[in-house]
Amino acid sequence: MHPMFAAELKQNFKDPYDAFMNHHLQYYGYFKAQGDGLPNAAKHQDPWERHPQYLFKGNFRKRSDLNQDTLQEEKLIWNSCASPSSGLLSQMETTNTWFFKSGSSSFSQDSSLLLETPLFKSNQLLFDEFGEGNPRLREPRNLFAFFSNDGFLQAPRWPIECEVIKENIHHIEWVPPKPEYFYHPTGNEKVPEIVGEGKGTVVYHIESAPPGSYFTSSRVGGKRGLIKQLSVNLQGPEDDTLLFESRFESGNLQKAVRVNTYDYELTLRTDLYTNKHTQWFYFRVQNTRKEITYRFTIVNLLKPKSLYTIGMKPLLYSEVDARTQNMGWRRAGDEIKYYRKAAEEGQPTFYCLTWTVRFPHDQDTCYFAHFYPYTYTDLQYYLLTVTNNPIQSQFCKLRTLCRSLAGNTVYLLTITNPSKTLEMAAAKKAVILSARVHPGESNGSWMMKGFLDFILGDSPDAHLLRDLFIFKVVPMLNPDGVIVGNYRCSLAGRDLNRHYKTILKDSFPCIWYTRNMIKRVLEEREVLLYCDFHGHSRKNNIFLYGCNSTSRKQWLHERVFPLMLSKNAPDKFSFRSCNFKVHKCKEGTGRVVMWRMGILNSYTMESTFGGSTLGKKRDTHFNTEDLKSLGYHVCDTLLDFCDPDRTKFQQCLTELKDEIFKKFSELGQQMDLDGNWSDISLSDIESSTSGSDSSLSDGPPIHLLDMTEKLEMKKKQKKKKKPLETKKQRNELHQKHRAIQESKLADDSQEKTEFTAMLKKPPGFLKGPEARVKNENSKFNESKKPGFKIPEPRKKGPTSTHEVTSGELMGNFPTIIL
Repeated sequence: MHPMFAAELKQNFKDPYDAFMNHHLQYYGYFKAQGDGLPNAAKHQDPWERHPQYLFKGNFRKRSDLNQDTLQEEKLIWNSCASPSSGLLSQMETTNTWFFKSGSSSFSQDSSLLLETPLFKSNQLLFDEFGEGNPRLREPRNLFAFFSNDGFLQAPRWPIECEVIKENIHHIEWVPPKPEYFYHPTGNEKVPEIVGEGKGTVVYHIESAPPGSYFTSSRVGGKRGLIKQLSVNLQGPEDDTLLFESRFESGNLQKAVRVNTYDYELTLRTDLYTNKHTQWFYFRVQNTRKEITYRFTIVNLLKPKSLYTIGMKPLLYSEVDARTQNMGWRRAGDEIKYYRKAAEEGQPTFYCLTWTVRFPHDQDTCYFAHFYPYTYTDLQYYLLTVTNNPIQSQFCKLRTLCRSLAGNTVYLLTITNPSKTLEMAAAKKAVILSARVHPGESNGSWMMKGFLDFILGDSPDAHLLRDLFIFKVVPMLNPDGVIVGNYRCSLAGRDLNRHYKTILKDSFPCIWYTRNMIKRVLEEREVLLYCDFHGHSRKNNIFLYGCNSTSRKQWLHERVFPLMLSKNAPDKFSFRSCNFKVHKCKEGTGRVVMWRMGILNSYTMESTFGGSTLGKKRDTHFNTEDLKSLGYHVCDTLLDFCDPDRTKFQQCLTELKDEIFKKFSELGQQMDLDGNWSDISLSDIESSTSGSDSSLSDGPPIHLLDMTEKLEMKKKQKKKKKPLETKKQRNELHQKHRAIQESKLADDSQEKTEFTAMLKKPPGFLKGPEARVKNENSKFNESKKPGFKIPEPRKKGPTSTHEVTSGELMGNFPTIIL
């Protein structure tokens, strides 16, 4: 207890028992009186709130003059932290908390605000601004009130092993005025020899997680204690060594070695708690020199194929250009080469990426990235604008889906216009979208942002879509991975997109709760579309992965939406790159699991890190505006797909059938449409999946193997039957079994009668082949759709030379029921 409180308690309550009980009641928020007064929960003075000693963690009350310490676990980010004019923090005693004085540029401590009475108030009760009125319980914090009225955001939580610099990294959005073309290799690109630390100087190095370690706990600000100075100390103004940094949100660079005056070898950090997945990079360099050619070489990439081999360029951001010319990220680099590193015996095979660049300014702060970054904080700022918009907040409800392993919020948006009647609400179909299950694929967030911008807009099409559908949106499935700068995994060290069938709720909460949410939606209504936004590192353009339906009634229907999308975005979306195979290694992915749950149109949207090879955008890189436009095209295609006039749908379906027949004909194969449709294989005509960014599932983390086995055993255990306690229960059970047996006997006797009558008829196999064909054609004539042409009977046998044309096959197509 605070010494001042102890002294006042002794003065006000001479009896130790009274002092103890009153302090106990104060702690739990029941005693609000002063001195010897009676408890009065309706009256309470406000001054105690102004002192940081008595702030409760997680207090979301409206406060404009308080901000907690950057190292506290429940830190809130000041809304204007991105402003360069915001005051700097200075550290105080560890027992105190930061608070901000109006009109001051620093945080300070004022002892005059100490409370004069030993009164406490529970942080679970709400009062008015003057501490008076009828108290009421707070709404559950994990369901409502993500952001306070003052614009506070929840700060990212980091694993306790991670050091994090106390700087806010913010980049402006900018669209290049001219197309950014691919780099065209000349064949003379230099392949630098990798020399390593032995012949170079380490100028930046982050300690990696120990082998075999796993996530244990997290906190805001990451590792406790002072932040180490990892970059080298400059010897003076003439020292031209670059200063590297990546200990910020989504940053990834583990080591930098200076091997020549202007040459640096870079090592990326693997996904946390793994020894693989090096692809995403995002780091800062300072102390630049203008008009000097620098060379950077990343030495530990793992993929044998890359878009860098066919013209993709890295991204560069200059703070001077952003400040003076309002320029953002741009493609930069020359002499780009992706090649295999000479492997030492017993060592894994690595690949290298090298490029040269000239910085635009002296003493500039620049950033390099694999793709346009989109961080967890960027998402929160966007959601803050939505919740503060009085119009959008009426039809967009923000909720917590769950908390990640590190305790970061996984947000769920429900977007729909209010329905006039309950019947209209129940008739709405659902559309489910998600992104960033792979944290290094930031293209997914930019497509998601474009979709949200459109669906939350005021256009007639947006209004119509909100009237027709209920949109469930999870904009960032893996916030932990995004925060720490992983490429593919969560803090469990596993690819979440291979564990949608998991039973380990506590280890994979993000996808477990997503799957559970979709199950509940399916119980209430039909889900028309599921789409998970991803990025692709080996193929250009944008395309979809779907699941091939074997249903006769819905054959090829899952391909209609991608074909429509390719017609709406011909310069960006490639239907020929789409694939609809369901491989065994993909059974744990989101699209396959949702398809197995009954969603026919279940897709993975793959967007390239590079650019387009189609139409007017051929040989140019994608920018953020291109990706956001895909979100609009998804909405536009949804309207075409659900148009009551089925003309477009039928045209696409006919086009798909003609294309299938053509490809089968080219392969010299015939399609027996009168047989079992599940036997019709399209594997020979699908586009290749060699460029798929697949990663085999490693199973659950090692330290959770025993838990998995226990849960599986518990799930398989059969429940013991309850013994029948009374004679009445036994008689009812016997009567039930007897009724079942009698019904079976009746069915068997009826089947025998029908079988005997069938045997009395003349056998069909005694008739000639011509008569049999005639009978089959007559049966088809009775059920065929008007206007269909009856094909001539096909000749059978290995010596047949009859050619099957697409017109003949079209005659055998079944009636499409929509």
